[in-house]
Amino acid sequence: MYFLLSKSLWLIFAPSSFLILCLCLALALTLWGKRRAGFALGSAALLILAILSFSPLTEKLAAVLEDRFPPVQSDERPIKGAIILGGGLNMASSVMKGQLVLGAAGDRLLAMADLARRYPQATIVFTGGSGYLAGSTASEADLIEQHLSRLGIAPGKVLFERASRNTYENAVMTKTIVNPAQGERWLLVTSALHMPRAMGLFRAAGFDLEAYSVDWRTAQGFAGFMSDEPASSRLRLFDSTIREIIGLVAARVTGQSRELFPAPR
Repeated sequence: MYFLLSKSLWLIFAPSSFLILCLCLALALTLWGKRRAGFALGSAALLILAILSFSPLTEKLAAVLEDRFPPVQSDERPIKGAIILGGGLNMASSVMKGQLVLGAAGDRLLAMADLARRYPQATIVFTGGSGYLAGSTASEADLIEQHLSRLGIAPGKVLFERASRNTYENAVMTKTIVNPAQGERWLLVTSALHMPRAMGLFRAAGFDLEAYSVDWRTAQGFAGFMSDEPASSRLRLFDSTIREIIGLVAARVTGQSRELFPAPR
């Protein structure tokens, strides 16, 4: 129920979607003769869209989440294993084209290939089923396993968890598969923006890991009022940031996490 509810509500209340719906409603109100209400709603929605699209507000807000866990400093200390969270594929294109099509979080898969090469004795676990509400029965794990050689990883090197649909299920199901022992060093690989929520969920599931953040979306000193990126890029980043903030609060309220804003230990 939690999965279905969260997915359904997000289709409507993602900030960019909600603002577009407000503009449509403003137009409808104007056509129905409610010109003052339509003008007020439309003006507010356009102003918010402009601020989110052309100001550094989006990057600054996203950086609060991304900078919570610092970038990994490479060292030669051995690891027991690494957990790679799904979300790095464009699932629809991968299924239709019969090959791996990396999405915005494709850095997760590049990190998996790099860790498998640098730590040949470590256990590499990829966790990811299908996060779609409908229309796809293929799991991300299935697709990656089929094309593992394209990432330069030998067959059998990676363990796959195929049933999880969100990060909470990633944590619970992976913990059951791996059953980590006290004192073992495990890495958690996911996008920097997603890392605080992921760490909170895995810790609550009894799996304490080290953050291995990838897929950075912000850089200090590069956020300005104008950017060479299109406005849609900032809107997508704002959507992702708000989704993580809502996810942090929801995880704490529902008891899936013991921390509101997890930090390094």
